[in-house]
Amino acid sequence: MNLRVATREDIPAIEALMTASMKALLPKFLDGKQVERSSESMGVDTLLVDDGTYFLVYIDEMLAGCGGWSRRRTLYGGNHTRGRDDALADPATEPAKIRAMFTHPDFTRRGIGRFLLEAGEGAARAEGFKTMEMGSTAAGRPLYEACGYEFIEDLSQPSEDGIVVPVLRLRKSLI
Repeated sequence: MNLRVATREDIPAIEALMTASMKALLPKFLDGKQVERSSESMGVDTLLVDDGTYFLVYIDEMLAGCGGWSRRRTLYGGNHTRGRDDALADPATEPAKIRAMFTHPDFTRRGIGRFLLEAGEGAARAEGFKTMEMGSTAAGRPLYEACGYEFIEDLSQPSEDGIVVPVLRLRKSLI
């Protein structure tokens, strides 16, 4: 596995990976309408790319996964997601965030998610953060809990047509 920091030029490939991942992996946890609505709360956050905190994982020169971390207050979502707070978090009192983790369906169960988590946690720890949080999907929760994250609260909200896509706040101590 090779890890590198994403650039703006990578955004089309990131979007394609996110779409493929959501279409193939979310139906194991959500119904069809929930999968369709997932794009309302998921997507590329260009601030992660611009901040240099979004990673790409390649296996044999194929984009196998993407994900990262953030020193900003926004918990989850893409550029279009409501409720964003792009202010910087205080490492002494606020958590860093694990953000936008996706694995290509052809590369699941190969340690990509764990690899991305470790990269994000290490970078956040190096900047003085003591805690990580994330807004997890139902699909990601088993991996994150296996990596030491604990469920804090259910942040799920219905869409305008009443469809609820689960979003779960998870937390992990880095010390």
